[in-house]
Amino acid sequence: MNPSRRRFIKIAAVQTAALAVASPVRLLASKPSTPLRQWKGIVLGAEASIQLSCASESQASRILKACVSEIQRLEKIFSLYDERSSLSALNRNKQLANPPTELVELLSFSRSIGQATGGIFDPTIQAVIAAYREHFARNQDGLSGQLPAALASVDFRKIQISSEEIRLLNPAASLTLNGVAQGYITDKIAALLRAEGMGHTLIDLGEKRALDSHPSGRSWQLGLANRFGIHDVAELNDRALSSSGGYGTPFDPSGKHHHLIDPRTGLSVNHHASVHVVADTATLADALSTALATCGPEESKSIEQQFPEALVFRS
Repeated sequence: MNPSRRRFIKIAAVQTAALAVASPVRLLASKPSTPLRQWKGIVLGAEASIQLSCASESQASRILKACVSEIQRLEKIFSLYDERSSLSALNRNKQLANPPTELVELLSFSRSIGQATGGIFDPTIQAVIAAYREHFARNQDGLSGQLPAALASVDFRKIQISSEEIRLLNPAASLTLNGVAQGYITDKIAALLRAEGMGHTLIDLGEKRALDSHPSGRSWQLGLANRFGIHDVAELNDRALSSSGGYGTPFDPSGKHHHLIDPRTGLSVNHHASVHVVADTATLADALSTALATCGPEESKSIEQQFPEALVFRS
């Protein structure tokens, strides 16, 4: 979700993001009137960047430091790789009292997407992912004998969510928000930047979101890639882009088994080389790209009809 399953980024433990306000960045040979100040770091294991349109280097430095601080705060809620995170505590104890507002909000959103997709998007898939990882750590092929038991724990409807407590009703269940958390963090950073009066900025925290157009006046032009290379270009202007493909997180050397798993069967699916979704928010784009990459054409059509504002690219 990968944590980044996209753009061939390796999974890594959560690292402290480093701040770097660089010299003005030039995109596609354009000449923006205001310099683009660039930060690069790691967010939930994925390479990340912010290209901030800001004339003042000192102001850019202050704002980007605030962004890094917020990213790190949100990672401490959603990371599967930090045993101290809120999500890790919930998976370990099967309940979490006084959960962070952000966790309540994102789990509630995930449940609504689960309902809209008929369970194709399901945050309780983590036990199945873990079964794959454990199996292929010792074997080159075949399927895990733990898969049936892990699959039996998958059901997004068996999560109780309130501001007082989150509870997993199935004691074998385990959650991952890797299919949506990067988009959610992207939107939170977009809100922070808007509150600072920033625009003409591109955020890429595993998912991309453009605040307004590129400083040169054109749209932000982003290549859409699969394992074979770039196959299309999306233009963003105040919208978000998410990409999903099985190439991002393979479990076995062949790449046949990967993180894009149908929660109904427990099997990795290979309907598409990649799916890219443009939507108004990165949270929605992230969840939809995950769901649409996991299902076939007929089910995809039914899901897309519920989100007519979304633009979908496939390869």
